[in-house]
Amino acid sequence: MKLRLIGHDDRYAVEQLQMALFPLEPMENIQAPFEGDGAVSTLHRGNTWLTATTKIVKNGQTSSATKRLKTADETVRLRRQILQQSYYQAALPLLDNVPAWGALSGVRPTKITTKHLLAGGTERSADRLLRDVYYVSPQRRTLAIDCSRATVKAASLLEPSDVSLYIGIPFCPTRCSYCSFVSRTIGKRTELLEPYLQALLAEIRHTGKLMENSGRHVRTIYIGGGTPTTLTAAQMEQLLNCIKESFDLSRCLEFTVEGGRPDTLQQEKLDTISRCGVDRMSINPQSMIDSVLKACGRVHTAADIENAYHQAVQAGFKGINMDLIAGLPTDTYDGFKTSLNRVIDLSPENITVHTLAIKKGADLYENRKGLSSQEDVARMVNYAEDALRGAGYIPYYLYRQKYMSGSFENVGWCKPDTECLYNIYMMEEVHTVISVGGGGMNKVNFPDGSLKRFHNPKFPEQYIQMLDTVLKQKEELFQLMKGSM
Repeated sequence: MKLRLIGHDDRYAVEQLQMALFPLEPMENIQAPFEGDGAVSTLHRGNTWLTATTKIVKNGQTSSATKRLKTADETVRLRRQILQQSYYQAALPLLDNVPAWGALSGVRPTKITTKHLLAGGTERSADRLLRDVYYVSPQRRTLAIDCSRATVKAASLLEPSDVSLYIGIPFCPTRCSYCSFVSRTIGKRTELLEPYLQALLAEIRHTGKLMENSGRHVRTIYIGGGTPTTLTAAQMEQLLNCIKESFDLSRCLEFTVEGGRPDTLQQEKLDTISRCGVDRMSINPQSMIDSVLKACGRVHTAADIENAYHQAVQAGFKGINMDLIAGLPTDTYDGFKTSLNRVIDLSPENITVHTLAIKKGADLYENRKGLSSQEDVARMVNYAEDALRGAGYIPYYLYRQKYMSGSFENVGWCKPDTECLYNIYMMEEVHTVISVGGGGMNKVNFPDGSLKRFHNPKFPEQYIQMLDTVLKQKEELFQLMKGSM
């Protein structure tokens, strides 16, 4: 869908909203006047008023809307706000359904309510903010405020010297059709695992020394991927022992390993992980329907998932998370209900419900056969909320993605007092996250609220080859962090 800006260059604010409201329309930025479908976002700065106007043409229908604020009151935030409000109001008559998230386009909608609450606002005033400024539906307003309540609680556990640690293992046994993560599909070819692990251990040791000298403390640890349990039990033990030797974990509240695929989990490996101090495991079925699993390229069954879950319980993890995805290929509303009910019956501490996001780099981006309709996805998401609340789970974090079915969200649900703190800290960006390994992103938080990101090389081969550069960047990062406590 075409997009032309006149009188401003706040492209990101408008573009993200257009992609959220018209997710099936390819984005096309236009500089000159055009004919046919598309949107024109105009900003006029007068002596008294700053006026944002949007005109959208879609399938022969035209709709326009205008929002304004006093020129003297202009800030970047308020200017972008009226641009998005005018776009949303113009788009509304052209949409089949009223968007649940209204004019909100970002991946972290709860940052608005969290910031409001941390600044002394009330839940009632946060609700009015979402309603009157962003046009968010009542159900999503409640969801956002519930998650922000969990964030405020989690933030109260932090001290200025605390950081979270992310360790990336970018390998998977096979690639799922919906996956766009940068990871190596190894199948039976495991020759890259060992050199990668040795490079990773070197970065962990180096980072541990920098951490010790900086006076920082590890608050949470998350080993993600890919599928970290692609590593053998022996390799996993080597990794976990290196972490314990390199970092002071006396203040660590939570240690998670992303097990992900049940076909990478055996009792020996789970026992090893638990024995080495990990207290939280994620086992992600995505669906409990065998035909859906096969359509997604996952080489395991629902029975394998249940077996892996029971083995994880036997291994002694105090917290287990299980992921499901609404809208997978060949899935139906009834199939999703069956999957969710089977997971609820297992009674894990956390259940995360994702909405399918069709991203570039995923096989589904080119082949979208068998996808659920937006109406069915909406029914799945709504059923999940009702069923999980009814089973005693509460929402504790959420985020959105581009190209997401129905422009919904991913929500983490938990039993009371079993929140995954790392998920909150990482998604809400309330403190510094140090990442090691391929594809890791370091996020350094500063007292003024600003954030700076440092990226590790994405691919395992690049990471191994560029290890010296990675270690040097870590030194620069910790030098920068000296002024952030």
